[in-house]
Amino acid sequence: MKILKYIFLLIILSFISFSVFIATQKGTFKVEKSRVINTSRLSAFSYVNNFQNWEDFMVFIEGEKQIQSHFSNKSISQNAQYSWVGTENSGWVQTNSFQENIQIDQKMNVEDSEFKITWVFKDTVGGTKVTLKSEGEMNFSYKIYNALNGGAGKIIGNLFEKSLLNLDKNLDFEINTYKINIKGLVQKTGTPYLKQTFTSKINLVIKNSKIVFPKLIAFCDQNQIERNGKPFIIYHTYDTKSGLAKISLCIPIKQAIMTSDGSDILADKLKPFKAFKTTLYGDYSHTKEALEKSDAYINQKVITKDSNFSHLEVFSNSKFESKYPSKWKTEIYFPVQSKKNSPKVEVKTEDASPIESEINATTI
Repeated sequence: MKILKYIFLLIILSFISFSVFIATQKGTFKVEKSRVINTSRLSAFSYVNNFQNWEDFMVFIEGEKQIQSHFSNKSISQNAQYSWVGTENSGWVQTNSFQENIQIDQKMNVEDSEFKITWVFKDTVGGTKVTLKSEGEMNFSYKIYNALNGGAGKIIGNLFEKSLLNLDKNLDFEINTYKINIKGLVQKTGTPYLKQTFTSKINLVIKNSKIVFPKLIAFCDQNQIERNGKPFIIYHTYDTKSGLAKISLCIPIKQAIMTSDGSDILADKLKPFKAFKTTLYGDYSHTKEALEKSDAYINQKVITKDSNFSHLEVFSNSKFESKYPSKWKTEIYFPVQSKKNSPKVEVKTEDASPIESEINATTI
């Protein structure tokens, strides 16, 4: 019994000693890590400044396997906020201020420990030097975690290094690895679909699609509506001068339905049409180049566009299937007018894909 008492007292004394040791440890910390990224300062700043990209590169804690992300109404610039709930921890980060293409000042809170983080972007040989700095105070539980795992410098420093490495990979390889394939004339099949239609800034279309597509998919699931293919966008108008486009974000469905009056989700049907097709393999940031090359080819071949709508984009492989932009595939269709002397085409059927007839396949 005496031995058990001694062991118990030893455990209590060890716990008290450890608690005193933790309590007397310095609660403040400063960490700074840098990496040269092979991309322009504008691209690096714009990517980091948009919280929509953070779950693709930012590492918040070792061993985190699954994160649920939440964004404020705006994910870019001052007062934008991003929060997460993970299997290991939860927290939030907010942008307090920024200098365009130079610096971003933010406040972060992880498990009630709040600290500042600063991003600095500088031109250098080989691209852009991105520096990530942090300083703040740790609460008692965070002190314990740091004491058991090598200290704040090691823990936060490792997370920053991995985050900068992910940023480098995304910007240098994933963002800049792309291909534009001019396919030529095809017969695009029709389909019934559900849609939300509104006017958007062109540079915010993809951001809006990340909000609306899941909403349309959830509507289908809740009402037991069978989907029939990949999400797509109809650009009814596309005005580069004003930077605005009238769009319909669409989910194809098996059978035509009617939605109730007053619903912001409507049903419609896409009729088959003759189209000029271009396929973009890679990040959506290259869509503008794909559209420009398509227009140049159409003008060169004296193909007459149809004025029913500007174009249609099908997300054959997107962020919903792969987190890696280099693996994304977007099919772009421009409605064109039929010519009396159009060459005969061979109709090809592809598994789980619309039937298309293709002419003049060319890769650019």
